[in-house]
Amino acid sequence: MHIIEADMPMTEEEFRLIRDYIYNHYGLSFDTSSKFLLEKRLSNRVTMHQLKSFKEYYRFLRYDPKSSEELSAVIDVLTTNETYFFRESCQLKAFSEEILPEIKNRKESNTKEKDLCIWSAGCSTGEEPYTIAMLILETGQFKDWNIEIFGNDISQRVLQVARKGVYTQSSFRSADKNLIDKYFEQFDGKHKIKDEVKNMVRFGYLNLIDRNKMSLLRNMDIIFCRNVLIYFDVESKKKVIQNFYDKLEDGGYLLLGHAESMMNISTAYALQHLKNDMVYRKPLKGVKNAQFSTVS
Repeated sequence: MHIIEADMPMTEEEFRLIRDYIYNHYGLSFDTSSKFLLEKRLSNRVTMHQLKSFKEYYRFLRYDPKSSEELSAVIDVLTTNETYFFRESCQLKAFSEEILPEIKNRKESNTKEKDLCIWSAGCSTGEEPYTIAMLILETGQFKDWNIEIFGNDISQRVLQVARKGVYTQSSFRSADKNLIDKYFEQFDGKHKIKDEVKNMVRFGYLNLIDRNKMSLLRNMDIIFCRNVLIYFDVESKKKVIQNFYDKLEDGGYLLLGHAESMMNISTAYALQHLKNDMVYRKPLKGVKNAQFSTVS
């Protein structure tokens, strides 16, 4: 087996080839300061496949029959999947106490429609979509509604964890014990999500810049995309945000991470100041690029 020596760094050409290949597939951006990160995290992959250099590894990514599986493994080692239940509590309070009631009242008043569709984009190991499901159940206001929560990721590994719905204590750093007792059961020293919550959520592999695959999704009332855009450059962010806009119902909401914004990305959304947080909203028909009043 060929082992990459510590004094055999990734060349600038190899870095550029691998970086650009990842970018073209997923839109994930790694600037020149990330060269050491790619070298460090991918060296084991090169060794595992008994390759002599990163140049050979690049050819493997491009032409090997198992290249798609390997690219999925690359995403696993290059991205951080840090998440936990009930993350960013102020935003979740706005979701529960302001956004959900507004959607419910609007739909019941205007269309009598009782469908609620929510997308957790970049859901990682599933804590976010399951949190969304629990919060909806806690409102007690959607018992006779058809609720669909979709979580996607580009890592097959984290999707497998999400589908199992079994978590260690590290996933509950912000969770209320009463909610843990209510919606989880003990399983082999861990916590397993109950079917009441699990059945509200479905998971799937989806690349956020793949517009064709995204067109297969139904329109959403709310999209959560928190701490995902940090991996994209400006051009990729614009594509993703436009894709979200196209999949949102008129008046639908987009919830980003607190460190993310639409600055220099899009002016199509309205920034809405709620009591508990600020969120983005797709304008209702007849209202373009206007500030919405706070939901009461």
